[in-house]
Amino acid sequence: MPQRAGLRLRTLEDLFGYAEAEGVTLRIDGMETQVRRPRAHRPDRRAFVSGKRKQNTVKTTTISDGQGRTLWSGAVRPGRMHVQICVRTEGIAEQFRVHPDVRAEVDDGYRGLANEFPGQVSAPPRKPKNRDADTAPLTEKYGWREYKRRQSSRRICVEHAHAEYRVASAPAIHRAT
Repeated sequence: MPQRAGLRLRTLEDLFGYAEAEGVTLRIDGMETQVRRPRAHRPDRRAFVSGKRKQNTVKTTTISDGQGRTLWSGAVRPGRMHVQICVRTEGIAEQFRVHPDVRAEVDDGYRGLANEFPGQVSAPPRKPKNRDADTAPLTEKYGWREYKRRQSSRRICVEHAHAEYRVASAPAIHRAT
């Protein structure tokens, strides 16, 4: 940690203990990175095809603080795995049970985590249904859009943390241009 010399967050338990003690609101997000297609005849070759991007990807869960510093980066998983499964297998959901005072901001993909921990995890609201478009007031639609925009601006720092990883992992050819 830059403001605390000698403090290292080596495990997920350390991270959640630090966030609880310091009152840090965590930003959690998953990042998909395109990779080469796995070799032919590999038994789990299809696991890398992302349903969202329709490409071969790997997925990493990243947790940052409000200033965009990466506090923790999870294991690299195949792109087909949903972010909710990543949260369960990495133990993030269990840490929310152990540390009930930790707060987090997440995106739409983590809505299940927000439903499970409503006082701790904040996800954007669902979009108002279009079937009531004639009867729904405009203030409800604009209110949803404004709330989502504000929540997104609070979460942007984790996207900046992802950008640092993408720049660092880019091939030297791309860095030279």
